[in-house]
Amino acid sequence: MKGIVFNLLEEVIQRQYGEDTWDSLLTAAQVDGVYTSMGNYWDDDLRKLVGAAAEALQKPPGEVIRWFGFHALPLMAEKYPMFFEGHSSTRPFVLTLNSIIHPEVRKAYPGADVPVFDFDVADARHLLIGYQSARRLCAFAQGLIEGAGVYFNEEVMFEHLRCMHQGDDKCLFRVAFAPKARAA
Repeated sequence: MKGIVFNLLEEVIQRQYGEDTWDSLLTAAQVDGVYTSMGNYWDDDLRKLVGAAAEALQKPPGEVIRWFGFHALPLMAEKYPMFFEGHSSTRPFVLTLNSIIHPEVRKAYPGADVPVFDFDVADARHLLIGYQSARRLCAFAQGLIEGAGVYFNEEVMFEHLRCMHQGDDKCLFRVAFAPKARAA
């Protein structure tokens, strides 16, 4: 796994809970914690950190991963604004994952192993998203999509119809987007 993921996790933890919490998680997970964005690190390091965070926050690991994705999205928007420019809503942004975002990620981070998404756009009200990855970080994908909804000021209705964690060959999400009502 590329170090940029660990860098994002560190930044999210530090912004939400402070540097001491990050240091405590590193100690509890028994990982080094020195991650460079271009470096390659064991997937198990992320699992250990998520496990330590789950124990500290008393939340299931999947919920921690989803929370991480949700809070990582605004950091990605700060660091990579070019991926967000030209989009006024979440759906067209999400549809650029395979065609624009992940190819650029592979250029910037050679060797990056990104998930594969497939999309069914036949229903104008819902987007069916297939997710496939050996890492099975579908909760992270959900958090990122929900975070994108916040970025684009939209409500995201997310259904996880099938899941690799339940033995399916890929995850299947049904997602709908709606503008948030403006406060009066």
